[in-house]
Amino acid sequence: MKFKFFVPVFIIVLLFCFYIAPFVSTSEKISTDVFRLHILANSDSDEDQNLKLKVRDAVLEASNEIFTSSLTIDETIELCSENLDVFKAAAENCIKENGYDYGVNIYIAKEYFETRQYESITLPGGVYNALKIEIGQGAGQNWWCVMFPAICLSAVSEDEIEEILDADEIELINSGQKYKVKFKIVEIYEKIKYRLTAA
Repeated sequence: MKFKFFVPVFIIVLLFCFYIAPFVSTSEKISTDVFRLHILANSDSDEDQNLKLKVRDAVLEASNEIFTSSLTIDETIELCSENLDVFKAAAENCIKENGYDYGVNIYIAKEYFETRQYESITLPGGVYNALKIEIGQGAGQNWWCVMFPAICLSAVSEDEIEEILDADEIELINSGQKYKVKFKIVEIYEKIKYRLTAA
């Protein structure tokens, strides 16, 4: 009886070690090498969502030189911290110019994010460093992208990305739906780990 129970458990462990573990390792490396930008709209109304995109454009324009000049994730976080006022001013000016009086909350966070796709890249679920900008109540859907490497800035080149991410990381983020099941497994694993760590 014990043997019958042991065999399937052993098979599951082997499958995780050889099939999932390398994918988990690469996913976790991505989450430590990447810096994200998240902009949360005041609400999901069409007006607030459109305003969010205008704020996005203003913040990206203000941050272009800042993020493209950083060479490491630590330097990116430091530069971002030093320029929070710049990003906030860009967001506030954009909001005011468009006839709204929403406040802006801006901060650097390290928190769990689910698997998300941005244009042609997919980021696995995990704990990432991110610049978060909340417009008004911050209760609407967010827009996000990768600020380091500066994938959401047109100035970044493939060579520059390859200097930051290794071949396995690049292959994974460009995989699209190829690893849909693995992404889901990683998401569940990272979510459980994050909750246990935060408890």
